[in-house]
Amino acid sequence: MSLSEYADVRSASAMASDGGSSSQMLPCVFSPKSHQYLALCAQDGRLRIWNTDSKTLHQEYVPSAHLSATCTCIAWGPCRTAKEGPQRKKRKSEAGQLVETTDLLALGTAAGSILIYSTVRGALQCTLDGGHSGAVNTVQWHPEENVLYSGSDDTHIAEWDLQTGKMRCKWKADRTAVTSLCVSPNGKLLLSAGMTIKMWDLETKEVYRKFTGHSTMVTTLCFATTRPPDSEGLYFLSGAAHDRLLSVWQVRSDGKDKNSVVSFTLTDEPQHIDLLKSDSKEEAVRLAVVCKDGQLHLFEHFLNGPCKKPLSPACSVQVSSVGGKSSQDDTPVPVPLLAAALNTDKQSLLLAYGSHLQPVMERVPVNTSERHVCLVRDVQTTLSLSIDTAVSMVKTPIVNTKKSKVLVPGLPGHQAPPKASNQSTQPEKRKKGTRTEMSIEERLEQVELSAVGKGGDKGVSTLQTDSYAVLLVQGLESKDKNILNRIFQARKETLIRNTVSRVPLPAILPLLEELSIRIQGHPSTAHTAVDWLKAVLTLHTSYLSSLPDLVSQLGRLYHLIESRVKGYQQLMRLHGKLYLLMTQAATRGSANKANELDHTAKLVYEEESSDEDEASGDEGLPGDESENWEEDEEDEEEDMETAEEKQNHADEEMREDSKANGDESDLEPENESEEE
Repeated sequence: MSLSEYADVRSASAMASDGGSSSQMLPCVFSPKSHQYLALCAQDGRLRIWNTDSKTLHQEYVPSAHLSATCTCIAWGPCRTAKEGPQRKKRKSEAGQLVETTDLLALGTAAGSILIYSTVRGALQCTLDGGHSGAVNTVQWHPEENVLYSGSDDTHIAEWDLQTGKMRCKWKADRTAVTSLCVSPNGKLLLSAGMTIKMWDLETKEVYRKFTGHSTMVTTLCFATTRPPDSEGLYFLSGAAHDRLLSVWQVRSDGKDKNSVVSFTLTDEPQHIDLLKSDSKEEAVRLAVVCKDGQLHLFEHFLNGPCKKPLSPACSVQVSSVGGKSSQDDTPVPVPLLAAALNTDKQSLLLAYGSHLQPVMERVPVNTSERHVCLVRDVQTTLSLSIDTAVSMVKTPIVNTKKSKVLVPGLPGHQAPPKASNQSTQPEKRKKGTRTEMSIEERLEQVELSAVGKGGDKGVSTLQTDSYAVLLVQGLESKDKNILNRIFQARKETLIRNTVSRVPLPAILPLLEELSIRIQGHPSTAHTAVDWLKAVLTLHTSYLSSLPDLVSQLGRLYHLIESRVKGYQQLMRLHGKLYLLMTQAATRGSANKANELDHTAKLVYEEESSDEDEASGDEGLPGDESENWEEDEEDEEEDMETAEEKQNHADEEMREDSKANGDESDLEPENESEEE
């Protein structure tokens, strides 16, 4: 397959994992060593054991409480020697040969009990009760002794003796739920994990080491080497929820092992891990990791010390199926991988993919020369698996469909509240055959979210709060987005509280899950969803506090609140800094405006002296300015100069005329002086 097609498959698988994956992983485990059987629990709570060689259903077991106490974890017991053939007395000559087979299977349930199932007998061997008050998250077998360890939501670890079926001891492991356990190959150490990883000494039940490095709940623990801890060569792996790194830790004798030494990069959180352990430093650890998005990643690394950079997978495997026959395009459809097992020959892989109800098992050769491998399979034809009816314990009852009746449990309050004016006419309508109960479509048409009962016609009956509660329950059961969108658009506090108070208790958890999904959506829908969530938490606090598995069921809401609260302090600091900058900018702008005032006078008044003429009374006019006065003075001086020049010119002409007439001598000196 080309790289572009592989990219299409990866993007499609990522979208499928984000949108359609369930919050709880369904257990799926291969049997140890030979990988002859595949045990898994589907959504219906039944245990199915498939034979990987014949690809048939080997056994099926239905627990008595498979609906209320669903299976949460599965662990195969160590291989033991058993005799072949039926369990009856034989002679020594007829005695069967001793072979090593996988017999027991431990199943943890959500009710806190543990079921021990025998594959050889095909029946339940014993039930371990009374050890946990919460759901069992993980079970692990001791490699040598007939002992089982279990971790639960009640923050405790229990040690069970399978010979007597009783609990040996129980101790508190963490402040939060114990989500994963793993026993060391020598059977002397026990790893437990919740938010932190602890290594316990099984003899003293005391903490031997502590490891911190994951911010979420640790879901996977596995020892990678069989070397003792004193040789500085004991390593183990850990994976956490919503974490795309698989960390490797080294157990050192000096206690300086607080940080992980190696990390492997993944495309999503790990869901199933299988590895071939290393016995020495010269032998590499081979690792197969199935992620939540349905991809398989293969790693091979020598564990002999720390490595700074995260290691990328040597090969990534994705399974896809061809498109439907009706579709013209050949776009591949991703098929999720459920589990993978490494064979001892190091040349092939055992894959399980498809659906939990009917998985497809296939052995595939390993080719690490290609970084990305996409296996195209026709799942429609491959799913035609045969069921071994001779070994299966399932019986299908014969039902007479003509005489049988189906009873469906209902909820109180499904009838619409009748009007007071029509109470007397209801018996007559029933006799005539007319229906008095409104359908869902009629109820949805009459929902007026802006104003209920205001401005409506008198003949139209409006919905009450109990009708809202009934519609909400119907929308949650049928997952109808149209009904839920119209109901969750209500913003009146009294209407929301009255509706939530009338919701039955079995619908509270589905309502919280729907609200937590809507809070992560658009801000407009998240704002209304917060009002509904507040009403649910305040009105149904007593019911929610009585649930033992509330933490696991509301994990998405807890992670959402934690992620929102983490950035609250940084946002408040940023808000304070921005507010300080805005106030400084505002004060600086106001100061600049004050400095830019116009200081020129709009009107100037000058007081004149008494010697000046009183006739010039125009100095108070706004049109007279100082510059115009200076121009007037200059004009007056020029006029005086021109007048003097004209007078001098006239005197000179008169003198010339007198000289011409000869009268200049007759002038008297007094007259001359006057003329001058």
